[in-house]
Amino acid sequence: MASVKDAARQLIEQLPDQVTWDDIMYEFYVKQKIDAGLADIAAGRTHAHEDVKAELLGHAD
Repeated sequence: MASVKDAARQLIEQLPDQVTWDDIMYEFYVKQKIDAGLADIAAGRTHAHEDVKAELLGHAD
């Protein structure tokens, strides 16, 4: 597995030369959120869509 520093370098290398600091920060933010979501899935920290829908609509048991 690549280190965070290696992943950051790889992400930056994929961006165009005209990239702004805001573009870079956005890409880091999105990558961090995706990685966190994948870690939650791997750890079983998820809820079924139908359960969440029922709770939001007030149909939870």
